Amino acid sequence: MMIRSKKLFEKQFKKLPKNLQAKALQKIEIFSKTPMDKSLKNHALQGKLKGLRAFSVTGDVRIIFQEVDGYVIVLFIAIGSHSQLYE
Repeated sequence: MMIRSKKLFEKQFKKLPKNLQAKALQKIEIFSKTPMDKSLKNHALQGKLKGLRAFSVTGDVRIIFQEVDGYVIVLFIAIGSHSQLYE
């Protein structure tokens, strides 16, 4: 799996508290090995984000991403709380 990230994701990631950055890195590590791991709650998005997917970092924090060719390439688009990302 090749993981890339948009500048928006990188900017949002840097604004997270250090403990959330560490948790996100742990989840990204799990995701890179097993994208459908149950602890990630990987799911397809609907509405204006249809075609994208998200997985959970914590109960409220999500990473929105796009996958290509069965997870050969993954593009991280955004990271933030549920209310920040889905408004």
